[in-house]
Amino acid sequence: MTYSVARIGHGYDAHRFSNGEYVVLCGVKIPYSNGLAGYSDADCAWHALTDAVLGALALGDIGDYFPSTDEKWKNEPSSTFLNQTNKMIIKHGYKISNCDITIICQEPKIKPYRMQMRQETAKVLESDPKCVSIKATTTDGLGFTGREEGIAVHAIVLLVPSSTTSES
Repeated sequence: MTYSVARIGHGYDAHRFSNGEYVVLCGVKIPYSNGLAGYSDADCAWHALTDAVLGALALGDIGDYFPSTDEKWKNEPSSTFLNQTNKMIIKHGYKISNCDITIICQEPKIKPYRMQMRQETAKVLESDPKCVSIKATTTDGLGFTGREEGIAVHAIVLLVPSSTTSES
């Protein structure tokens, strides 16, 4: 079903730290003293964005399509999830206007990797990096992210009709 109005979606995800030498965020390996625990590659940024897209399309959530109970998704790169939801965007007659991702963590520092993260996200979404915003914030020591137990991410996406013709 195609709609002639813009649609907005919000997604959230969080993963705890576990053994590892890097975290994956927006498809970028960031060196760190821990990894992130998860069934796939634990890229909580792209998981949140996948949920935001599914929410904008009113199609449920990431677990409906890529359940952690299915061996097929074990250790799968999150680019697979985001790529599949991008196909849903196109199928429903939309395109990405913009997306905004906020990564919440004390460490690792995100700023040195932001441009690469924007580029990787845009590549998977077949979009322009100018349409992708990546931000990071700390919680000044508060909560599980402040205690450096894990990373949380909020993502929001605006989808617009892919053609200028509107349906009656």
